[in-house]
Amino acid sequence: MNLAYVICQARGETDRLLSALAARLKLRGVALAGVVQTNTECADSTKCDMDVQVLPDGETIRISQSLGEWSRGCRLDPAALEQAVALVGASLDDGPELLIVNKFGKHEADGRGFRPLIGDALVRGIPVIAGVNGLNEDKFLDFTEGSAERLPGDLGALEAWFDRTRAQDVSDVA
Repeated sequence: MNLAYVICQARGETDRLLSALAARLKLRGVALAGVVQTNTECADSTKCDMDVQVLPDGETIRISQSLGEWSRGCRLDPAALEQAVALVGASLDDGPELLIVNKFGKHEADGRGFRPLIGDALVRGIPVIAGVNGLNEDKFLDFTEGSAERLPGDLGALEAWFDRTRAQDVSDVA
């Protein structure tokens, strides 16, 4: 199974890493599916706005919602997330070479969000790389039955993993 994940410690680091991976692979002509996230600091809050871009060149969707300066609840907009999931799901029929999932978060840990698409991609033979929140690593490993490979938070390591999976797919066909 070609499934990998990455956990970075610094705030927003996983998002930047997966965005850089998508940009580099796109320049190489790799057919991508999935989403990458960008975060924009809010002038009036310690929170940020979260946007995902549907790969390879799809729309950008704001997946965060403003709940007020003193809110403590989850700022994720579930409807916006599901809109992104639907767009990515439709793109799996286009034969991507890699599915990038910006985060296996609480929604995925609870069986929603991108979780079904990860399984669908793997059944189709599409390699998957996901960012995982450290708080959800155990649930991710349960979901994957321990078959996911944890990669270091390094662009070269992610690209090397993809190249290995691509080479393995070619040798499997030969």
